[in-house]
Amino acid sequence: MIDLLLTNAAEVVTYADHERLDSIEDAAVAIEDGHIVALGPTDEVTSEYPESEAENVLDCTGQAIVPGFVDPHTHALFAGDRSDEFEAKLRGKTYQEILSEGGGILRTVEAVRDASTDELVENLLEQFDVMLAHGTTTAEVKSGYGLDTETELRMLEAIDRAADRHPIRVVTTFMGAHAVPNGTDTDDYVEAVVSEQIPKAAEQGIAEFCDVFCEEGVFDVEQSRRVLEAGKEHGLTPKVHAEELTHLGGTQLAAEVGATSADHLLHATGEDIDALVAADTTPVLLPGTAFGLGAEYADAEMFLEHGAPVALATDLNPNCYSQSMPFAMTLGCVEMGMTPAQALGASTVNAARAIDRAEAGRLETGSPADLAVLDAPSYVHLSYNFGVNSIDTVVIGGEVAHD
Repeated sequence: MIDLLLTNAAEVVTYADHERLDSIEDAAVAIEDGHIVALGPTDEVTSEYPESEAENVLDCTGQAIVPGFVDPHTHALFAGDRSDEFEAKLRGKTYQEILSEGGGILRTVEAVRDASTDELVENLLEQFDVMLAHGTTTAEVKSGYGLDTETELRMLEAIDRAADRHPIRVVTTFMGAHAVPNGTDTDDYVEAVVSEQIPKAAEQGIAEFCDVFCEEGVFDVEQSRRVLEAGKEHGLTPKVHAEELTHLGGTQLAAEVGATSADHLLHATGEDIDALVAADTTPVLLPGTAFGLGAEYADAEMFLEHGAPVALATDLNPNCYSQSMPFAMTLGCVEMGMTPAQALGASTVNAARAIDRAEAGRLETGSPADLAVLDAPSYVHLSYNFGVNSIDTVVIGGEVAHD
């Protein structure tokens, strides 16, 4: 007996590597013990694994099957509501102006500090439910709305507790260096992050990565380097928010410290991209952020021309309120010049590189059975049919997690 058999799919799409899409028509997938044991034409798979010997069978006639999406950059754990800031931006206020008036990240910090840990857990579970319904099977979640040791540790605890209660596979990032608290000198705050927050976060044993917002008016390159090097000393792998609002040098820093990813990159140059490729650092582009800010988009075509394995992510946060990886794919195609195949690869196998999950984002014999069945005959509909949810069924670890 096998656990789950999906048959008669219009196509099954996977990636042998980050550049080559493979598609099998009239295909089937056999799953046992949470992993794929066979994948190919339905006749071939069912001859080895008959429907009569499967505990559960899904007939996927007319439907495409793709790898479950990997969302490698989110701030999905937050509290409060900032919809009024969306209206303010539409009236012409900039992100920096809103922040200077006590809004933005600092407003969310206040709401998170006021929320109980139980409330934070429930907030995150609600976000996970929506992400799952849109096909996400693995997601990174950052702290960073605490900006003090107690709240940052509570955020990491909340992420851990929510992960235990939800089928989505969760990757946790510590980001105490997300902003500078009101009334605090930046160097003094960096010292607090390095000497207190990072050691205690590492001791807690929940976070895997350490991220920093390397940006003009937040943390400069040398301050960011201090944070990332301290994280490395305590076993946390570097990630960098880089070149989002200005060109400051965060991309080169990411390459120098061996970061797993450099994210945003709206103002990255060709030289920056070459440095990432040489360092095997994955560029993560966040088109939803540019969409929400009405800003220019990162130049995905330039990254691809330089041979970079481009990843996409939602950047889910109160300033970019989208849980949908397919929407990020649409923006990647329409606004950044990617093809639907490139956008899907950027949302699966490439995105998995950005969080050191080599086994995720692909469908092949032996890989984890994390997949999405579309209410459409082709993966192209993920980017093409925007504004609706094309996901019918989501499987994680061989079990139906959403239908």
